[in-house]
Amino acid sequence: MAEGVPYCCQCGNQVGVTDQYCARCGAPQPPAPHPVSSAISGMSPRTASLLCYIPVLGWIAAIVVLAAARFRNDAKVRFNAFQGLYLFVAWLIIDWVIGPLAHFPAPGPHFERALPDLLKLIIFGAWIFMIVKVSHDEVYKLPIVGDLAEKSLSEQR
Repeated sequence: MAEGVPYCCQCGNQVGVTDQYCARCGAPQPPAPHPVSSAISGMSPRTASLLCYIPVLGWIAAIVVLAAARFRNDAKVRFNAFQGLYLFVAWLIIDWVIGPLAHFPAPGPHFERALPDLLKLIIFGAWIFMIVKVSHDEVYKLPIVGDLAEKSLSEQR
């Protein structure tokens, strides 16, 4: 039997895709299967971009967006996904590298202990700022991470 060509479930006679009954034996036919769609297939580009800036969790959406065929040719969404991903990487660097270094004893005032928290607050503010920008359908390139996002985007073309 050829693939993609439906046959009667009772007698094996070839039937049409939309036929509800077999023309030969009259047996009712099962409905044609609906194509499987993913959650991302109906998502708007703006929503996909917004999800990439959810504080601390946006990296998951960014990876899904970058891997999805739906947004493979959408430079604006991919830019936002890369930028959101790089913001999360900056957060990790502060949390895992700068944070532990701030706890080493140092002479003088201990302003360095507040540095990781201040940097995290700046990144959190950048996430919120980008959510507002994307919700107004504006493209905004953040310093440093925006340059990295542009470079990553240009390397994929």
